[in-house]
Amino acid sequence: MTKHPSEPKEKIPKDLMVGTQTSEQQEIAERMRHIKHKIIILSGKGGVGKTTVAINLATSLAWQGHTIGILDADIHGPDVPKMLGLEGARMVGGDKGLEPVIGPLNILTVSMEFLLQSADTPVIWRGPLKMRVISEFLSKVNWGSLDYLIIDLPPGTGDESLSIMQLLPDLDGVIIVTTPQEVALLDSRKAASMVRQMNVPILGLIENMSGFHCPHCGEVTNIFGKGGGKNAAKELNLFFLGDLPFDHRVMLLSDEGKPFIVTESKTPVAQAFQKAVERLITRIKHQH
Repeated sequence: MTKHPSEPKEKIPKDLMVGTQTSEQQEIAERMRHIKHKIIILSGKGGVGKTTVAINLATSLAWQGHTIGILDADIHGPDVPKMLGLEGARMVGGDKGLEPVIGPLNILTVSMEFLLQSADTPVIWRGPLKMRVISEFLSKVNWGSLDYLIIDLPPGTGDESLSIMQLLPDLDGVIIVTTPQEVALLDSRKAASMVRQMNVPILGLIENMSGFHCPHCGEVTNIFGKGGGKNAAKELNLFFLGDLPFDHRVMLLSDEGKPFIVTESKTPVAQAFQKAVERLITRIKHQH
């Protein structure tokens, strides 16, 4: 079998992997066995709209009647609460563990921000502490029974990504988010190579901010270029889930804590996103 050209020969060193006790692994496995599908949202670099994709994927699935949880695994920059309108909320302990915050459409939401004094409090932690809190989000939170758990990772291929991929059993796979520039291929290759080294399936790639649709005249302007995501998918032998046009309303709604997939369901970006979700669901069904 020919080795994929983007896959490095060397594997991730064992000393970079997360070490957990057997009891902790059992706790995580027990929590996770009640969740049918677990999907990671990843990007090779920041600023590509990864959290926007995660939020609207969770909302789209919940809108269809699925029970959904979303884990904000970005310890240093947790943006999920802001984009779901949950700023100021707090997680509390219960008989079954930490209770998630209930967001729009009953989405169970877990984020580091729910444990901080305020949204302005910085998390100044090294790797081991970040790995510990991620492990506890998986083992100590009362997720209950879910159809989907969406995990929003920070950009890049660091501690949080390694932790989640090693600790989570039976991952359905990873969605890689990129932007149209050709340079995005460089970062997408790194992300894809890391996922493959961890033996986790890649469900597909989404190209975000693909052309600006003018709300007045309808003309499309390729502000960030065009085709980088599709080219990256072809180059890396990944399934292309679709491209999402740039729409300034997405930014405005995100700041207001309102997912665009519901609020602006008739817009080109929402319709393109829904098609990407349909392709994703089909991919998961075929995979199983």
